[in-house]
Order: sequence, then structure tokens, then C-alpha cells
Amino acid sequence: MKKFELTKTLFLVAAFVGAISIASCGGSKKTADYSGFGKEVVTPCSDEEFHSDQTHFRGTGNAKSTNLSTAKRKADIDANAMLAAGVNRTIKTVTDRYTQDITVGEASEFAEKFEDMTRSVVSQTLNNVATVCSKTFQGDDGLYNVFLAVEVAKDEMLNNISDRISKDDRLRLDYDKMKFENIFNEEMSKLESERP
Repeated sequence: MKKFELTKTLFLVAAFVGAISIASCGGSKKTADYSGFGKEVVTPCSDEEFHSDQTHFRGTGNAKSTNLSTAKRKADIDANAMLAAGVNRTIKTVTDRYTQDITVGEASEFAEKFEDMTRSVVSQTLNNVATVCSKTFQGDDGLYNVFLAVEVAKDEMLNNISDRISKDDRLRLDYDKMKFENIFNEEMSKLESERP
């Protein structure tokens, strides 16, 4: 009987010391009080891994509808619009920086033709996006809520641009692939660092 009481006493002492240790470790940390904002909502398919980074352009979307097909279609449109906006903004910046850095005889003609070509490549590439996350929920109200994330690889975009340039005699003469890729990579790094 004494052995049982000794074990019980040691267990209680260990539990007490453990509780004090845990309490003292976190004592100096302050936590933010968001209680006035309401309940935090976790949005599926929108975690860190579904934001654009150095290797992929990504877009997320969601939609609700009483019809599952409609909810999926609207979420797909939303995600692809977000992806397209990010790609177009980045490509425009890269193209502007690249055409300002090069020195060719007819710089304005080259810049215009180069911009038209990259816009065309972006449109083509955005037809081949991959869905990387898809979650569907049905609420108590009967509405379907669809969350989606789509992506396209940066390398695919770069390769498609290089392929199109290699087929155009005028652009190929003045194209510095290494310089273009360096600017492209810098802009992709900015995308990742600007993530929330």
C-alpha cells in the first residue's frame, strides 16, 4: 500500500512541476486579441503553398451556388482570373524592364512586337493550367461552396516565350535570353516575398 501512495505522490509532484514549467515558459509571450473581429475563417485551397512563388504562378478562387456544376465553374473562373491577373502583371513588368534594358536600332518597334508576342504566349499558356487543390462543401442551406487553386509553372512560361522568339527572325536577332530570364527570376522572387 505504501508503494502505491509513494508512486501516487511522485506522480502528483511531477505533474505539478510540469504544469509550473509550462506556465513559466510562456509567461512573457503576448498574444493578439482578435475577439472583437468574430470567428476566424480558414479558407481551403488558400494556404501558403497555393500562393505564387519562385517556381509557379498560382491563383485561388471560390464560389457558391445551389447547383454543384455552377459552383465549380464559377470557382474555376475566379481562380483562373486571379492567376491570369498575376501572370499578366508580372509579364508586363518583365517585358517593360527587359525592353528598357536592351539597345537595338528600332527599340520601340522591338518593344511593341515583343510585348504582343509575350501577351499571346501568356494567353496560350493559361489554357494549360493545372488544378492543384479542389474542395467542395455543402452547407445546411443546401448551397455548394467550392474552393479551387490553379497553377502554371514559370519554366513553362519561359520556354514558351523562348520557343516563340526562336521562330521570329526579327525578335531572335535582338533577344538576350539570359537577360530576360534574370529579370523574370527577379520578378518571381518579388512575388514570393510580397506574399501575405
